[in-house]
Amino acid sequence: MEKETNRQQKFDYTLVFILFLMAIVSCIAIKSAQPTLPAKLQNVNFIGLQLRWYVIGIIAVAGTMVIDFDRFKMISWYLYGFGMLLLLGLYLGVPGTTTTKGATSWYTLPGIGTFQPSELMKIIMIIVLSKIIVEHREKYPINTVKDDFLLIGKVLLTSIPPIYLLKEQPDMGMIMVFTAIIASLLIVSGIKWRIILGFLSAGLVTISIFVYIYFYLPELFPLRDYQLNRFYGWLKPEEYSSGQGFQLLRSLLAIGSGELRGKGYQNSEVSLPEGHTDFIFAVFSEQFGFVGASIVISLFFLLIYRMIHTALESHDPFGSYLCAGVIGMITFQVFQNIGMTIGLLPITGLPLPFISYGGSSLATYMIAIGIVLNVRSRTKKFMFD
Repeated sequence: MEKETNRQQKFDYTLVFILFLMAIVSCIAIKSAQPTLPAKLQNVNFIGLQLRWYVIGIIAVAGTMVIDFDRFKMISWYLYGFGMLLLLGLYLGVPGTTTTKGATSWYTLPGIGTFQPSELMKIIMIIVLSKIIVEHREKYPINTVKDDFLLIGKVLLTSIPPIYLLKEQPDMGMIMVFTAIIASLLIVSGIKWRIILGFLSAGLVTISIFVYIYFYLPELFPLRDYQLNRFYGWLKPEEYSSGQGFQLLRSLLAIGSGELRGKGYQNSEVSLPEGHTDFIFAVFSEQFGFVGASIVISLFFLLIYRMIHTALESHDPFGSYLCAGVIGMITFQVFQNIGMTIGLLPITGLPLPFISYGGSSLATYMIAIGIVLNVRSRTKKFMFD
């Protein structure tokens, strides 16, 4: 018989310390990016604003940890309905919606600033999909191929409505994040690997068809003009150096010129239009070189490792799925952001978690970490574990 050896709640101080180091890196990077920003942004106190959002995030973490994570399962559909109402409001253009760079993705809140509902919806989707998977596995403990496809159907039916509203904003970067969350949860849900491999094969075939159409039938390429220009700017940045390839070329120049140790704090010579947000990794790499970039990447590895550790230790499947969803979300955004700064992936406008300047995005990441800390604090140790 198992005996519980530790009834006290555990707090993951290591994870919190990693976040503290990221906050320091964030402030240093944002401060160092300030001189490279356009003149109209030179006098904005981005450090103060970022620290304010970190404080809001800390409060959100505390609020998230007060409630037992199992309670999220009980209110998941209410949260889903609330999130869908926010996205629907953007779609209908209710008062307070804001359009930036052609995307209607924000609400303007007096005294607070802009708020992006899709950021909150990422957390809600993790909670709702985790509930769906747990309840499905409880009902079908011995899964068959038919049961697996039924689970996939439930997940898709839940995911399609918010993804459709994101497409209408349009926000392709956020759709990619939602896809990463869905994929990460399905992979750990116990679905048979031959089904997963089948979907991967279908994805590769689809990508191959896109590439073929791009090279041989460009007039049929199924992307809007602005999306197509981004695609061109990624594949042929030199040819589009004055347009869509401008940011990528500047980013590559900044990272490459940093060499091993960088040019030193606030010694940037390459200006980037989004240096404090989307391209903060490039700014940091220029000033602190390969060494500084490696430190940032190592912090993310440690962060993800701690979350994986929590997911594996949790005795509650719902808690493990929550952690898996958060891991998938953050891992994809880190890979996408750093990948786009070095030309590995197309530019999507996704910020670097915990490092880039941002309001609702930073608060969302902090809530996600609060959920992981919640799962960790309520995971009991048993003898013979």
